[in-house]
Amino acid sequence: MISSMTGFGRFEGQVNGRSITLEIKSVNHRYTEFSCRTTKGYSFLEEKLKSYITSKVSRGKIDMFVSITEPENIPTEVLVNHNLVQGYINALKEIETSFGVKNEISVTDITRYPDVLTVHKAPENEEEVLADVLVAVDSALEAFLSMRRAEGERLKADVLMRAEKIISYVEKVEARSPETVAEYKQRLQDKIEEFLKSKDYDQQRVITEVAIYADKVAVDEETVRLRSHFEQLKTYLEKDEPIGRSLDFLVQEMNREANTIGSKVRDAQIAQIVVQIKNEIEKIREQIQNIE
Repeated sequence: MISSMTGFGRFEGQVNGRSITLEIKSVNHRYTEFSCRTTKGYSFLEEKLKSYITSKVSRGKIDMFVSITEPENIPTEVLVNHNLVQGYINALKEIETSFGVKNEISVTDITRYPDVLTVHKAPENEEEVLADVLVAVDSALEAFLSMRRAEGERLKADVLMRAEKIISYVEKVEARSPETVAEYKQRLQDKIEEFLKSKDYDQQRVITEVAIYADKVAVDEETVRLRSHFEQLKTYLEKDEPIGRSLDFLVQEMNREANTIGSKVRDAQIAQIVVQIKNEIEKIREQIQNIE
């Protein structure tokens, strides 16, 4: 099943007493690009999450946001900066003495001064944190990948529909091409014979040369290759693996064949059909830009 590069997944809940909110989203990108934002103090997760996600997603610009609230049972200690407290008290006494200001400062007031109190928590076990976060990641990934697959199926249906439309145009080219070649041969031969009417020439040689030149305006080889490319396209679309880059190359080849047909024919009807073929190929190219 093919996947789009556009997806979104979210988890919000508790894992082992740890509150986690996690979002993962992606858009199309030529390669794989991953960025992650985490709650302060959890940056150690970022590289591990990158390795985990890129092992499951092969292409796209992926953004992840992780918010973590620590469990309440983590041992916590509030420390007093004694030197700083003494410094504040000394400064307040100096103000009181120098300016005659009554000092009514309380302990509560002192604790409000910067850096008097610091909260010290026991370090969390990084492996345990990662294990809990991966539970959230897996839940969000399920929705994320499901969305990418659903969008991939929609893209597949659209590409196949346009491929069938192009094949119908190719059939029209194949039906019309022999007529245009015959008409071209006859016009060319008539002009040469008219030019050489009053001169001696090898009629069989002229006919042979006309046939060779007329063969150069035939498009049988190009239409056969176009059909082959579309068979390859259908085969790729049934693969259960990333195919975006392969499809991109294949569409370039399709466009090359269409351009060759357009440059060889001198028939207005076929020229118009070629324009329609190229238009549909371009629409396919736009669609596959979002296929993983």
